[in-house]
Amino acid sequence: MQHQESTLKGNEGLELYYQAWLPDTPAIGVLVIIHGHGEHSGRYPHVVDHLVPQGFAVYALDHRGHGRSPGQRGYVNSMADFRGDVAALVQLAAAAQPNKPLFVMGHSLGGLIILDYVLHQPEGLRGVIVSAPAVGGVGVSPILLQVSRVLSRVWPTFSLETGLDVKGISRDPQEVQAYQNDPLVHGKGTARLATEVMDTAVFCQENAHTLQLPLLMIHGAADIITSPTDSRRFFDNVTGSDKTYIAYDGGYHESHNDIHSPQVVADISAWLLARL
Repeated sequence: MQHQESTLKGNEGLELYYQAWLPDTPAIGVLVIIHGHGEHSGRYPHVVDHLVPQGFAVYALDHRGHGRSPGQRGYVNSMADFRGDVAALVQLAAAAQPNKPLFVMGHSLGGLIILDYVLHQPEGLRGVIVSAPAVGGVGVSPILLQVSRVLSRVWPTFSLETGLDVKGISRDPQEVQAYQNDPLVHGKGTARLATEVMDTAVFCQENAHTLQLPLLMIHGAADIITSPTDSRRFFDNVTGSDKTYIAYDGGYHESHNDIHSPQVVADISAWLLARL
């Protein structure tokens, strides 16, 4: 396996950190991973270590305001910035791996970003994988969300701790500890990010019926950070014929980092291989 690190120009030219994991032989397909809020591109080793030996090239970036990328922690001016950043990474991966089937995967906030992206510009993609997307209720105080709605107009960069229950990410104590000890992880959220997430979740739910790309949606059934019910509502409204929903009994927020991660990555792999 080869590992590459570099930067790319995201929306409006912002230099974003990205990394890629490449097989030692020509790739059979490409997966672009879009991470969740507060985390970064380096937190998907179970996915990478399973898919790359099978021949997939994997690309992932650190969102603006996250990880090794610049910007105020937890701030985005508009979801259009995230869409533009994803487009830049997709274009880079497609150019680096020409004529290979290209898939995108998003987790949590990244799941919302990916759904927003493919609802706007699905061209060139073979399919989309969504893990625990933030398409409805999130584990943040409703009062805090209401305050954010007001502040977004007058003080969009106002920042607070999100207060998410870290123990809700995984049933594996080692994964929770690794998250807590990771210097690239943060718990900051801003007023503008909160309103953009809420508004984009409504947009995605209202436009789910327009999604025609092959879709794999996975969610831990016991997730307290994003709502499995809202995920299922989105999924049920998708009219495309190739769609699969997997609920993991007892699973927490990060299915790929939970105690059942071997089953999760096997499910992802099988779905991808069937659509090459």
